[in-house]
Amino acid sequence: MAQNKDSEGTIITTLKPHSSDGIFSSAASYTFEVNNTYKTVQSGKISYLITTETGKRVKADSIKVKIGPRDIKKYDFDLPDLRPGFYKVNFMINVTEYDDTTRRAFGIKPEEIRSQFGKPADFESFWHNAMTDLKKVKPEYKITEMPDSAKDGRRVFMIEMKSLDNMLIRGFLTEPVNKNKNKKFAVLLGLPGYQVTLGPMSGSDPDIAIFTINTRGQGYSRDVINVKREEYILLNLEDKNKYVLRGAVMDCVRAVDFIFTRPELRHDNIIAAGGSLGGFLAVATSSIDKRINFCSAANPILSDVRNLVHEVDWPFIDIRKYIATRPGLTMEKVLNNLDYFDSKNFATDLECPTLVGLGELDNIAPPNNVYTLYNNIRSPKHIIVFRDLAHEIGPSYSAYEGRWMRDQFALF
Repeated sequence: MAQNKDSEGTIITTLKPHSSDGIFSSAASYTFEVNNTYKTVQSGKISYLITTETGKRVKADSIKVKIGPRDIKKYDFDLPDLRPGFYKVNFMINVTEYDDTTRRAFGIKPEEIRSQFGKPADFESFWHNAMTDLKKVKPEYKITEMPDSAKDGRRVFMIEMKSLDNMLIRGFLTEPVNKNKNKKFAVLLGLPGYQVTLGPMSGSDPDIAIFTINTRGQGYSRDVINVKREEYILLNLEDKNKYVLRGAVMDCVRAVDFIFTRPELRHDNIIAAGGSLGGFLAVATSSIDKRINFCSAANPILSDVRNLVHEVDWPFIDIRKYIATRPGLTMEKVLNNLDYFDSKNFATDLECPTLVGLGELDNIAPPNNVYTLYNNIRSPKHIIVFRDLAHEIGPSYSAYEGRWMRDQFALF
């Protein structure tokens, strides 16, 4: 009976970085707190293992620990100096009655991260030619009001238009009901994530209209391109002039064209915003179309793709399978094409204020790669890092985006 009572209890551990966002200007440091609620001494060790984002071992160490009955101990760890970049760290505790691992990520001087790969010499001319091709396509705008979808004091319209390659795409415009006929609304252009369907978006801001666009092959724009989720990013990958993302970016430009046809919308107050693929589209569109006045990109994918190959599973597992079915196609040829769709290459041409968000645990848009994009931006910029999130952002991102946008657009 006495032994059973002595064995009742638990170990509670807390890992605290000495930086609120997990980013350090020099060496990283942590405090590992252990709360022993057992009536017995807990002996063993606490160890850590640092790896690169791809799992390559960098450094490991351990200390012996002895925590008394019902005692709390704190252990400070000063990790070794490391090169600028992001790393993963595992803290392991192995004591008498308890074993556990806490996984985190941290960054060292991320503002110094650069890619060794430049962009193609004809990058700008490639996208200039795409814009020229788009201008040859008559948009044939069709606007249909959807009174049954109206809510939150907003009118809802379905917008249909023709884009590059004469592709039909659809989106939804919601506008606040306003008795002032001369009222003009700033515009939030909402761009879709990977294979995400964007319907009408409401909002409580009476100064902002929201235009959500479904780019080709996504959501409500699947009339011609309607493929499995994993196949979308592979469409015509071997030809940069026919690749699906060339058309998708042009669909976003066509959406801006539509905004400029509407007298009730402000043509000087347009924000392009999206996450994941939508983050990529926001950066790409804002880079090549200077009519956009503010860019917001959360977890943007496809940054620094040549370094991305060995860092993430998606989309390169599917790309390798695709290459295997195409005689003569190689990874190098694919990367030569993807250079024209690398979000870091668009970043250097951004001229509008740009907000970027990332999760330090992201294995789709890794922080090293997102920071490479961010460090290429020359216009006013800000980045928000979420220490314990993966391919997502926290609510503080949207709050900051809204405040900065209202300041930028003078919506007081």
